[in-house]
Amino acid sequence: YEKYRHELYSDSRNCGQPKWLKNLKIIDSTTISLFSNLVFKGVGRNPKTGKKKGGIKVHTEIFANENVPSDIKFTSAASHDQFALIPERYANEELIAFDRAYINYEKFSELTQRGVIYVTKMKNNLSFERIADTDYQMTTDYGVVRVETILFHKHTKEKDIYHKARKVTYQDKTKKGKIRLISLLTNDSQMSAEDIIPIYKRGWQIETLFKQLKQNFPLRFFYGESANDIKIQIWITLIANLPITLVKNKIRRSRGFLGLATMIRILLMSYVSIQGFFEYPHRDWESRIAIIRFLFYIFLLISCLFHIFSLPLRPVKLKLTRNNDESHKEY
Repeated sequence: YEKYRHELYSDSRNCGQPKWLKNLKIIDSTTISLFSNLVFKGVGRNPKTGKKKGGIKVHTEIFANENVPSDIKFTSAASHDQFALIPERYANEELIAFDRAYINYEKFSELTQRGVIYVTKMKNNLSFERIADTDYQMTTDYGVVRVETILFHKHTKEKDIYHKARKVTYQDKTKKGKIRLISLLTNDSQMSAEDIIPIYKRGWQIETLFKQLKQNFPLRFFYGESANDIKIQIWITLIANLPITLVKNKIRRSRGFLGLATMIRILLMSYVSIQGFFEYPHRDWESRIAIIRFLFYIFLLISCLFHIFSLPLRPVKLKLTRNNDESHKEY
């Protein structure tokens, strides 16, 4: 990953993207169902049959302009997502986006002290104190956007936690045309709402990665029953996803991931250039056929010559007769 990561975002198709895209990291997790609850503990109630399936949770972090995992952690499905949010791993002026399952006031305060900007979706049951309230008319399809400055307070046995943040509420249209209100939470006080909303929507990019991995790679059945075997199979899936993504970014033509994975699987044991085949399939394939035909003719010629010179020499009997004489001589 470190060797080829510069090729993941060096494509010219990334021109015209916002400046914050290079610094944006997306955090989320996906759960893979397992056959047993003994190795990794699952979530939910026990079924009536008494056989509860387990699950492994894959905590993933990606750069928004790369679309491949840059950091992976494995836990049981019963563990909470807040485990993966570690403020010490992020530097100043970095931008992270995650779901509302990662909301933690103490960690949010540490991120603010380190100069890290976060954007997440706000829960409906959070209690806070409103400091300021302003409505803005957006030029985009979001309509009227409400921006509030709020203060969170949480009392613990050790200390009282205070965290100041901004709440951005906008109107979002569903596929059926209905309008719903979505509230976002961020610790940045200078970024406009026109940038905060696209950052949150960009965070859904990691869901397409999870869907891509589960649909194109064998993660429904596992070849081992131990925790190490399950992790190895998931690591192999992530490693196989990286070169296919590299090929997809290198070629100029627009290709689907499923088609690329299928063709690479077919051409993997051949001498055909994968990148050249996807760029110019007809030209590259015809040239390879001509080379194979030429090599076949050479092999056929060599085999014929070898067959001729390997024949044993046998004595030949000649009979000579005369026209006027019936006698003949044998040599």
